[in-house]
Amino acid sequence: MDEQREDRRQQPKPPKTQLLKPETAAKKLSIYLPAAPEEFRRTPLSREQLAALTENPPEWLVSLRRDGPHPRSEVARRLGISNSGLARAGQPDVMTTAQIKQLLVEMPDWLVAERARLAATRSPS
Repeated sequence: MDEQREDRRQQPKPPKTQLLKPETAAKKLSIYLPAAPEEFRRTPLSREQLAALTENPPEWLVSLRRDGPHPRSEVARRLGISNSGLARAGQPDVMTTAQIKQLLVEMPDWLVAERARLAATRSPS
């Protein structure tokens, strides 16, 4: 009666490494995916690999972040407007740093209006 029973419980499984699609990784890095190297565009990344890219970015990532082309969200952020404002103005979703700087120097009417619109939504009433 004091026989020990066989332990039939399942053993805990090691945690699976979560992989991010290249599109998701590009969004998290604020880069335009088609401008990234082929290897990055076709290979899913683990969260650890993404953290390593963030902490110690390779030259291609540094260059892409500095010069572009940049995705819509980054273009809008650098111009100080919303993504919707960029669309309302009929501007391209993808721009280089040089194109963004040129717009900031010229300050066209649409950019002034969109910056004012965003400022009005962010200021307390």
